[in-house]
Amino acid sequence: MSKVKNFFSKNAMLVVLVMVMLLFELLMSSNNKGSLFSPANLTNLIKQNGYVIILAAGMLLCILTGGNIDLAVGSTVCLVGAISGVLMVNWKVDPFISILICLAVATLLGAWQAFWIAYVRIPPFVTTLSGMLVFRGIALLILGSKGISLFPEKYLGLFNSSIPNTPDPGITRTVALMIGLGIVAVLFAVEIVSRLRKQRKGYMVDKLWWVLVRLVIVGAVVVFISLRLGQADGIPLTLVWLAAVVLLYTYFTQNTVPGRYLYALGGNEKAARLSGVNTKRMMFFAYTNMGFLAGITSLVVVARFNQAGTMAGDGYELDAIGACFIGGASAYGGVGTVGGAVIGAVFMGVLNMGMSILGWPINLQRVIKGLVLLAAVVFDVISKNRKQAT
Repeated sequence: MSKVKNFFSKNAMLVVLVMVMLLFELLMSSNNKGSLFSPANLTNLIKQNGYVIILAAGMLLCILTGGNIDLAVGSTVCLVGAISGVLMVNWKVDPFISILICLAVATLLGAWQAFWIAYVRIPPFVTTLSGMLVFRGIALLILGSKGISLFPEKYLGLFNSSIPNTPDPGITRTVALMIGLGIVAVLFAVEIVSRLRKQRKGYMVDKLWWVLVRLVIVGAVVVFISLRLGQADGIPLTLVWLAAVVLLYTYFTQNTVPGRYLYALGGNEKAARLSGVNTKRMMFFAYTNMGFLAGITSLVVVARFNQAGTMAGDGYELDAIGACFIGGASAYGGVGTVGGAVIGAVFMGVLNMGMSILGWPINLQRVIKGLVLLAAVVFDVISKNRKQAT
């Protein structure tokens, strides 16, 4: 019983996410609106909210440094999208070369802000607010009033196709199922190897039955999603890019020295500096990295809409910030995980999709999302105050 209680206390947001998904499923079924778990809706959930997950991974690093945020990510997405349109559509530059140029520009935009924040000590809010205005303004100067559309198929296929890319539904379902089973096998192998390594070193490990229960539940979810996606167009390539970003940044934050430095910086900047951490360099890295991930997000979004539009990236920074805080990141910095940010992003995606399918007014949707964000931060503040009191 203590294991179960401990699981629920550590994964409260995940439990809430499952409850919200079941609630929307019941509401949609009772109103004849289909199913939240239909193949088409699951595919749309991934494609429509992929940008939030990518941005949330970068925003988390900024928040870890001390509760700081980047308000310019949406404008960076718009500006990089405009540059990609000029390169690929107007100037007919090879898509792969254009992608490299766009990522380089996005990284430089992040480094521009990082310099003022880390080395001149301009507050992140002010610096990124300036970036939000400047980058959006430059993007609108490039795009004019119409935007740029009709990108080359070679580029669109990198982000907007599926695995397998075939019209045969039988092959699509089979390949999707095989991918799902492969992921489950890897999860089992990683968990068992990790458990054996901890036992050899004398660390405490969970009971084997509890580990198996967790793995069976996660495996069942993975196979279910794979089967559902196989009934649509297959595994979206967007999901592959998301998985790569999530795995890379999870490993970075949890298993590398620079990743631990970010937590130390957010926990106590002065103590971290006295311990030998180059706090300015870590702050510079966090915001430069945010620019890089905004560049990746821009490429994904442009491919999805086949357009570099003037409204691209509008409000993206708020979605990314909300995903991090809902997923358990502390408003004070030093606390949070990439996995939590992903859960927060999925939570917001489910809210958006569920309320839209049910036909709830857009203003009511904004009220609900605002209250959810406030509740997440209130929970963080109250929990922190209780720990300090004890």
